[in-house]
Amino acid sequence: MKILAVCQSGLGSSFMVQMNIQQVLKDENVQEEITVDHSDVGSATADAADYFFVESTLEGALSGIPDEKIVPLKSLIDKDEIKTHINGVLDKENIVHE
Repeated sequence: MKILAVCQSGLGSSFMVQMNIQQVLKDENVQEEITVDHSDVGSATADAADYFFVESTLEGALSGIPDEKIVPLKSLIDKDEIKTHINGVLDKENIVHE
């Protein structure tokens, strides 16, 4: 499975979200291989990942990506929100976690 953190320019905030996602996966003791990367909104295509984590105001900019693949974030710095969404994805995909 692949997760892509997306922001306007694909630099700072998406990289921060990527690191937070990776930390949550580690904290949740996920053993399955999950690739996490970051990108700018213009480069994000539907086949680039299974799930796209994006700040909610940019959600509409992800045209062509199915809604069920988009995970809108109210806050890019709220690790608890990211954890809640990650656990939801893991449950949906039947991936074991703590």
